[in-house]
Amino acid sequence: MAAIIVEPVQGEGGFYPAPDEFMQALRKICDEHGIVFVADEIQTGFGRTGRFFATEYSGIEPDLMTVAKGIAGGFPLAAVVGKAEIMDAPLPGGLGGTYAGSPIGCAAALAVIDVIRAEGLVERASEIGARFRARLHALQAKYPDTVGDVRADRGAMIAIELVEDGNVEKPAADLTRALVAAAYEHGLALLSCGINGNVIRFLPALTISDELIDEGLDILESCLAQALR
Repeated sequence: MAAIIVEPVQGEGGFYPAPDEFMQALRKICDEHGIVFVADEIQTGFGRTGRFFATEYSGIEPDLMTVAKGIAGGFPLAAVVGKAEIMDAPLPGGLGGTYAGSPIGCAAALAVIDVIRAEGLVERASEIGARFRARLHALQAKYPDTVGDVRADRGAMIAIELVEDGNVEKPAADLTRALVAAAYEHGLALLSCGINGNVIRFLPALTISDELIDEGLDILESCLAQALR
């Protein structure tokens, strides 16, 4: 049996969201040819993108889904979930995983889901994304030759691409490294990603306050100005 595995939003690859039409086309191909559609929701799941799962944006349902990270609020737990006819197919003992099945981990995951629902954290992810989007677009307008793409339309899974001379074909990897280092010296931990190492990604806690968002983005802007001198 064949399978197609896709991240609804690329993680390490640069935080590129897969177009809804692309996801729908993949679902159609899988249905027509008996291919298993697997969605990797390890980074995008559990409210991160402003939906409980990012595949909801495209209105499709995967056959299998991988989940981890946000599933248990930092407690080690990962899982593969899917349609009954697939999950029930292996013989007893045929399914397993390094972090699967821990009673403590499962209890933590259930508590996390309760908190996500009680505190409206899926909706909060969209609010966080909107706040970042406004600030990052303002930064892009201030530094059009440096801040290329702003990827902030999937909740609190956000990124900016740094370039030279406003040219997306000239990734500013050295600037990105300098910015990460300068931010760290000022108390802000940043992570880069992307195949060219020129993307700054933002994955704030869904419980973060607006004040802390603004403080972090103020540091980011100050450090970028410093790195560009």
